[in-house]
Amino acid sequence: MSPSAQSTVITGPWTAPAVSETRTPERRRTPGPSAPGPRDGLAPPQLVTLEALEIFGWRLAFVRRPLFQAPIPVLFDRDGTRHVVIRDDGTLDEHPTLKLRS
Repeated sequence: MSPSAQSTVITGPWTAPAVSETRTPERRRTPGPSAPGPRDGLAPPQLVTLEALEIFGWRLAFVRRPLFQAPIPVLFDRDGTRHVVIRDDGTLDEHPTLKLRS
């Protein structure tokens, strides 16, 4: 545009919309509760066993949460070659029937 160009506002028979008409109601919702952490919901004996194994280099990989059953924490060793499951009473299942994807 050249510096001498000017704009013109065209007035018409329409009226300016009221403030309430220009805004739509807020549709976004506040986020619900966040997903539980991997340790949330574990039984106290499971937590004790988990903390003891972490001292020796085992890491909590994931927690299976089957419906209407207790959570099942799955741990892997340092090398990631072995896995164990901690039962509800805190004992280890070194040969779980858990099927893992490769």
